[in-house]
Amino acid sequence: MMLSIRLKARFWLIILTKLKSKNMDLPKRKPTRLKGYDYSQNGAYFVTICTHNRKCLFSNIVGAIHESPENQLTQYGEFVKQIIEILSGRFNVVIPKYVIMPNHLHLIIEIDNDNEKRAIRESPLQYNRSVIDKLVGFLKMNVSKKMHSIYRDKIWQRSYHDHIIRGEKDYREIWEYIDTNVQRWEKDCFYNVERS
Repeated sequence: MMLSIRLKARFWLIILTKLKSKNMDLPKRKPTRLKGYDYSQNGAYFVTICTHNRKCLFSNIVGAIHESPENQLTQYGEFVKQIIEILSGRFNVVIPKYVIMPNHLHLIIEIDNDNEKRAIRESPLQYNRSVIDKLVGFLKMNVSKKMHSIYRDKIWQRSYHDHIIRGEKDYREIWEYIDTNVQRWEKDCFYNVERS
């Protein structure tokens, strides 16, 4: 038994040594956040969160080939909506615009650190993670808890995409993008017809 464990360990050591000698690094995830940027500072952010393998869980786009498609939330989509609606009070942010699509959601998140309620709710030790990270983690965790009793597969794609909104023009374009996301569903880069 002990010999078998030693042989396996030696085998993997040889493999890893060969990979390194051939300058073949193991795959690494590239960081998705802007290096050196403080995501806890005041500002507006465009955040996109996707489902695992872009599986359509949250809504159905009805009439997408017609001029006015309708976005009908599923039971899971209603869970997402419930959690989004409590985020503002919990994290001292404003979410003026969002859309829950079949396999992803977009949010505009405005951070206001000047609000005095934040200082009361959070200790200085909680500032090491950005507000956006905490908010996305809270949303994913709580939606997962609500869905877990009826949906057992993995729900979320790892991480999320963010964009720092820079200026009024950028803000208006993102607002318009969210507003028209349902109408553009079949041409969307996240488009997928696979249902849960």
